[in-house]
Amino acid sequence: EEHEEGGGTPRQEAEAAPDAEGAKKAAAAGTKDSRPLYRRLSALGNAGEGSVSAVMNKWLREGRETRSVDLERYVKELRKYKRHSQALELMDWMVHTKGMNMSYTNHAIRLDLIYKVRGIEAAEKYFDGLPDPAKNHRTYGALLNCYCSSKKEEKATDLYRKMDELGISSSTLPINNLMSLYMKLGQHKKVCSLFEEMKEKNVKPDNLTCCILMTSCAALNKIDDVEQVLKEMEEKGGVLGWSAYSTLASIYQSAGLVEKAESALKKLEGLVQDRDGRQPFDFLMSLYASVGNLSEVKRVWGVVKDTFPKVTNTSYFSMLQALLKLNDADYMKQVFEEWESNHECYDVKLTNVMTRAHLKNGMAKEAEQLWEKAKEMGACFDSKTCELFLDHYMGTGDMKSALNWVENVTKLPKKAGKLDPDKIPKFSKYFEEQKDVQGAERFCNCLRALGCMDGKAYESLLRTYLAAGETSRSLRQQIKDDKIEICYDIGKLLKRLGEGR
Repeated sequence: EEHEEGGGTPRQEAEAAPDAEGAKKAAAAGTKDSRPLYRRLSALGNAGEGSVSAVMNKWLREGRETRSVDLERYVKELRKYKRHSQALELMDWMVHTKGMNMSYTNHAIRLDLIYKVRGIEAAEKYFDGLPDPAKNHRTYGALLNCYCSSKKEEKATDLYRKMDELGISSSTLPINNLMSLYMKLGQHKKVCSLFEEMKEKNVKPDNLTCCILMTSCAALNKIDDVEQVLKEMEEKGGVLGWSAYSTLASIYQSAGLVEKAESALKKLEGLVQDRDGRQPFDFLMSLYASVGNLSEVKRVWGVVKDTFPKVTNTSYFSMLQALLKLNDADYMKQVFEEWESNHECYDVKLTNVMTRAHLKNGMAKEAEQLWEKAKEMGACFDSKTCELFLDHYMGTGDMKSALNWVENVTKLPKKAGKLDPDKIPKFSKYFEEQKDVQGAERFCNCLRALGCMDGKAYESLLRTYLAAGETSRSLRQQIKDDKIEICYDIGKLLKRLGEGR
């Protein structure tokens, strides 16, 4: 039944994790690992299925104890940093290996994780299999949250009415979840109706209710109503957190009310408490950048560095994003180099932000050098990196450099390696016009690797051969090998190339 505070979707901190190399060496040598258990889990990074169980089993083999209260805390931490697969694997291990009994709260958390990792049908199946006493306000609430997150309006509404019948709907969380769903679907009048229902049920609105209502009023272009919502909440003694003023500032900024936005940001900063961590400051940097206030961005960055013993990847990312908005290339370079020399865990998102900045300023050479250096450090580009370079090079007409990045797309993991279908005809047209058979063949090899090779691509390849005055004896067989039907147009082109039947 987890939900995030705020009007939008706040970024969770991607806490820098220590390198797992030490753990590997210790395991290989059979020696006792001196690190605490959670530190070992956090060091797994993006390790796949089975990695959590391996860490836990090794911990037991070392003769160490595991307490339920500690494991529940580790699950909470892993969820906080959106490491849902590992959090679920830890919960599964707790049940299947340790035989721990699940509390109602744990059932709700597990249901939420199952949805995030395995999908809505798996979550429904888990809920259906729960014993009747475990089907209470927590697990119903968790399932409702799943429906709302997946925008299943009918199922969410039906479940909410069922909760109504059972007398477990009269609390803030389920109503907030349904309001969030209507907000996402753009049904802002339904948000207001639910708020009226909330009042009738005498359910006290909270900070999130306020954020949702303000966002819906703003979507209806009712800025006066936004201010009225906040005023009403304040007068009724509602406890409003920093995210209410973050939402307000964002609304003002979008409406071009810069002074009001900055006033809301000052109020936001005054409400930040120690337990809020770094997240409010990340929002402050982003929002001050949105209103064009570089000096405040730098001031908040100084507060982050003075307040916290370690600056996380997420805070570096927020700062770089803010500077990108303000187009302060020199200070961006300084912050990025600081991160490069201090980070414990490499994060491709930060290098991508710097890449975007270089390309935005026409510095493609510097962007390429950035990745050469990153590769030397053992880092690897992702689909976003490829997209950035492809869009830049295609936009400047440098299709040869763009082709290099299409080839890089083929090196990505299978699920990530995709090419925008709209880009394909542009490459094909370029190679035809340039009579570049070699380039066309390279491009077709990429399409083949990405599962995109089709009749249209072969027609273009054949036209490129004809334009260049070249022939190939293997093209007909290649088309057959790729299981492409030799249609009339392809047959005609093959005949012109001298590849008759």
